[in-house]
Amino acid sequence: MANKLRLCQVADVKDGEPVAIFLEGIPALAVYNVHGQVFVTDNVCTHGNAMLTDGYQDGGIIECPFHGGSFDIATGAAKAFPCKVALRTYPMTIEDGWVAIDKPEGGV
Repeated sequence: MANKLRLCQVADVKDGEPVAIFLEGIPALAVYNVHGQVFVTDNVCTHGNAMLTDGYQDGGIIECPFHGGSFDIATGAAKAFPCKVALRTYPMTIEDGWVAIDKPEGGV
């Protein structure tokens, strides 16, 4: 796993309860369980400086706690105003029970 970053154990990510990940050198991340599928996105709303993990997850949608805008967790697409800019998503793998992503270029 030299080119991978371990984020959290899969067992720690409950359906509807996103997990905040803070690692030095990369943006804050959010890990989601959507009906058994795991996804990783940036954790900061593209509209305002809010942690999405402080918001509300409804199935495959995460709602920002500041202004009620929302995003599709799987694609990052903005789904509700005032959010207009898509959220960055990360391809992930599960290795040895851990959620992992490729190390971002220039980070960590």
